[in-house]
Amino acid sequence: MTTSPKYKRVLLKLSGEALMGDQEFGLDTSTVDRIAAEIKAVHEDGVQIALVIGAGNIFRGVALSQSNIERTTADYMGMLATVLNALAMQSVLEGLGVSTRVLSAIPMSSVCEPYIRRRAMRHMEKNRVVIFAAGTGNPFFTTDTAAALRAVEMNCDALLKGTQVDGVYSADPKKDPNAERYEQLTYQNVLANDLKVMDTSAIALARENGVPILVFSIHNSGAFADVVQGKGTHTIINDGSA
Repeated sequence: MTTSPKYKRVLLKLSGEALMGDQEFGLDTSTVDRIAAEIKAVHEDGVQIALVIGAGNIFRGVALSQSNIERTTADYMGMLATVLNALAMQSVLEGLGVSTRVLSAIPMSSVCEPYIRRRAMRHMEKNRVVIFAAGTGNPFFTTDTAAALRAVEMNCDALLKGTQVDGVYSADPKKDPNAERYEQLTYQNVLANDLKVMDTSAIALARENGVPILVFSIHNSGAFADVVQGKGTHTIINDGSA
């Protein structure tokens, strides 16, 4: 990064699928290494970074609940799976020399710290990357909602969502070649048009607290750094202001 970042404290939301690379399941180590290197580059520019990582590369609680496993149990299993991804990312980041802490909404003191807001804030003030694991700690809430919640609690300047495409589209651009890409949307646009960016509770929480959401492709090298600077290809969701 060569210019001063626009956003000084951000929360980066990654899907579990973002860590799979070309695999159909699990973690692709080269992909995790690349994403960690991009996080390090932004961190070294003085940006305070928090992370929330989903677990779709392992399994989804909602999908699992359609079997004979009860929904609440399935959601807790999904939360535990996010801890696996968080620990993997922590290990890679610390291998790159980035001080990192994992804080879990479900206490498991043998492997990570419990989530305590003041402790998380202190870690960020000490310039550590903080990874929030186990969602909100409650069933029926997605990691999107957890990301919005933690972004608000940490007083983040923005919530960045790294996805499979370079912004928000009117339809899936991989299936519909005529899908329209948006440069800017309001929170209300997203809710009214049922755009599948994040779940409605996450959008509503961001709107109520004035946290802008920036959607970009995590697969484009350097995109994270560009978006933190307010540049690059992305869609911004806010109250309609510039």
